[in-house]
Amino acid sequence: MSDFHHARLDWDDQGQPLSREFDDVYFSPVSGIEETRHVFIAGNDLARRFAGLPAGGRFTLGETGFGTGLNFLCTWQLFEREAPQDARLHFVSVEKFPLTRDDLRRALALWPELAPLADPLLDQYLAVHPGFQRFNLADGRVTLTLLIGDALDCLPELDAPIDAWFLDGFAPAKNPEMWSPALFAQLARLSHPGTTLATFTAAGFVRRALKDAGFAIRRTPGFGKKWEMSQGRYEGPARTDGKPWFARPDFVPARREALVIGAGLAGCASAASLAARGWQVTLLERHDAPAREASGNPQGVLYLKLSAHGTPLSRLILSGFGHTRRLLQRLRPGSDWQPCGVLQLAFDDKEAQRQAKLADAFPSDLLRPLDRAEAEALAGVELPAGGLFYPEAGWVHPPALCRALVAHPRIRLVTHREALELRREHGQWQALAGNDLIAEAPVVVLAGAAEVTRFPQAAGLALKRIRGQISRLPATADSARLATVVCAEGYVAPPREGEHTLGASFDFHATDLEPSVAEHAGNLQLLEEISPDLVRRLNAENLDPATLEGRAAFRCTTPDYLPIVGPLADADAFAEAYAVLARDSRQVPDVPAPWHEGLYLNSAHGSRGLITAPLAGELLAAWLDDEPLPVPRSVAEACHPNRFALRRLIRGQKG
Repeated sequence: MSDFHHARLDWDDQGQPLSREFDDVYFSPVSGIEETRHVFIAGNDLARRFAGLPAGGRFTLGETGFGTGLNFLCTWQLFEREAPQDARLHFVSVEKFPLTRDDLRRALALWPELAPLADPLLDQYLAVHPGFQRFNLADGRVTLTLLIGDALDCLPELDAPIDAWFLDGFAPAKNPEMWSPALFAQLARLSHPGTTLATFTAAGFVRRALKDAGFAIRRTPGFGKKWEMSQGRYEGPARTDGKPWFARPDFVPARREALVIGAGLAGCASAASLAARGWQVTLLERHDAPAREASGNPQGVLYLKLSAHGTPLSRLILSGFGHTRRLLQRLRPGSDWQPCGVLQLAFDDKEAQRQAKLADAFPSDLLRPLDRAEAEALAGVELPAGGLFYPEAGWVHPPALCRALVAHPRIRLVTHREALELRREHGQWQALAGNDLIAEAPVVVLAGAAEVTRFPQAAGLALKRIRGQISRLPATADSARLATVVCAEGYVAPPREGEHTLGASFDFHATDLEPSVAEHAGNLQLLEEISPDLVRRLNAENLDPATLEGRAAFRCTTPDYLPIVGPLADADAFAEAYAVLARDSRQVPDVPAPWHEGLYLNSAHGSRGLITAPLAGELLAAWLDDEPLPVPRSVAEACHPNRFALRRLIRGQKG
């Protein structure tokens, strides 16, 4: 990841971008937009195919080489014109060297007619870092998934049923890796019989390699000075899921109606992702409003706890951070969120060594090391050490994000109703409290943190509760100079509405939620470790912990610290279906997973819910609607509910 950088461009006399890396143009100097329409849009017969989509239909495009986004915007423009109003477009594109936001704006300004689409893309084009990056546009009608990295690293991790391909890397002579048999094998893996492709090149070795991969290829008239281009159709075998316990369930409800239980961040995000796809959602909440429990703190921090080793959790956090950061563009800065940056102090030698590895592994626009003087100048207060600064991060008022997510005409929020029982009758999941039927739908999403285990279908999941308490400190004129979130073992944020949020404690044993004086005192001790200067500015040494305001809530986490997102299987039937794994873990029985039809989970986000829960809503919707997954397949599997049952079988454990 350390070799990642943005595209390095030169601009010619006509204001058109040229790649310094590949010494090649991004599009035809004659007319980039007409080239796109001839080669890719007409080459894949998209106008007819978009117009022929059924109501509520979906079309998924794959592209090698996002470049300036011209192909994407032209496709979106055509989709708006030709497709049914409730159809959805998924566009998945891989790009090793993404343009900076300023370069993208400059390039797209060449086509004023695309401005109505380019402007919303530019508004969302931030926090674009290595890995999978998800963009939701046109009120959810258009989804862009950018895979930032080398195509031969990213495409093997993509799980997406592609209907048409744009092969638009730089010219084969300049960038041969983008035209290799290994890459074409990935295109074939992601295609189905009838998937089409188009490309500007008619090079013989490209056509031969595509044929070998299972595509029927023909040469057709090219654009401008290029006499010929290539069009193709996949005629090879249909793809199959390798591991049945992680396969996509084939259940399709008769009606697109869903019941989401729990209106914290995970539940609100799940409801929002489904509503954007045309689902009618009933969101059940036992309190009087969303975000009354762990999602109810006045300030939460976009804190990226990353690993230099590319673990599934680290990759989920990197993708989730970008997705949440784009969502926050909807909120009001100042009261709902603040992109003030987050400073993680190097508070001891071990932490300093960890940070040095991260600084080597990640690009400087995501995180950068600061010495003590630089950190103090940026934070506005004296600090005991320097650290790592995340310039795009900041704090969020989680209830505001929850409210924004559920403000959708297809979401019906039902408060003061607690589901105590869940049963399936006549193809419907019913939520009950005693004999009282609260709501029913063919699909249900359990999003109530550790409370999900009250339902027998989820009782075997490995969840643990951790009590956390925050303290609210009245800001002073001096403390208000704090200009960024500062973290050590705890965190303190710049003031929101006249108060700093300080926290948070971790208690694995407490079972009540009454704020405790001892934990207020512990939070003040965390503040002392972050900045004795800030303690003085807040006059905190004279504060009586017994008089402090605050709140406590239960976080929910798992033994591997990854959330649980996806479809739920019947635990006993699962153990029986895959019992052979206890004897030989390399076996892959040809047995479909015994799913609870229409039952899904989004839970266990721990203290990272702001970063992981919104993207988990997208992942959940992708499982439900058979869409491109918004994370690498390995990350989706690492978050899958079935991972625990699988491990128990392989380790030969009961239950």
